[in-house]
Amino acid sequence: MATTLLRKTVLTAAGVVATAGGIAGPAIAAQATPAERAAAQVVTTDRKGHGERELDVRYEAQPNFYFCGPAAARNALSVQGKNIDVHAMAEEMGTTEAGTNSINDITPVLNKETGKDVYKSTEIPVDKVGDKVEKLRADVVRTVDDGRAVVANIAGTATDTDGTTHAFEGGHYISVVGYRDGGKVVTIADSANPDQASYRMDVDELARWIASRGYSSS
Repeated sequence: MATTLLRKTVLTAAGVVATAGGIAGPAIAAQATPAERAAAQVVTTDRKGHGERELDVRYEAQPNFYFCGPAAARNALSVQGKNIDVHAMAEEMGTTEAGTNSINDITPVLNKETGKDVYKSTEIPVDKVGDKVEKLRADVVRTVDDGRAVVANIAGTATDTDGTTHAFEGGHYISVVGYRDGGKVVTIADSANPDQASYRMDVDELARWIASRGYSSS
């Protein structure tokens, strides 16, 4: 059934599909413990103006099945050197066991920490995905070049550039922390599984993943 931007997002154990294949993506290090993961900072390629850039992320996995929204926002803000408690973010977003309602609950929190009206929400209607790919690509490139990460509300199944499938039928939130090939391929920070903390995806595949929901970019 078609969803809307305001549909509640829930990540359940059954909603995560992982394959045995490894994940390419140097932007994030998944360490052995949550404390180590939170402290890990990986220096990544910064090639603004050369078709690719990836931001430094202090990755932290979500602590439970319904904190994907706060965790995605927290990971996104970490690229700016901010270390905000995920529980505090969840309270600001109104996150419950039913999840975080929509990207419109994420954007104000990002702006509170970044600056008034820095971030804005953009919806991708199901029947307009093809028309929105170029805007998504441009928004990712601009936001990352400005030293910020994009937060996206996704649902369903998508395949990364390594052929690994990522399935969140109930919905999920991710951070987009880099790009290559001028934004045709993006790097994703995913709080759901520290063993698959980072992967790359074609931007048109990401647009289809966001369809019926939205993303927050600067």
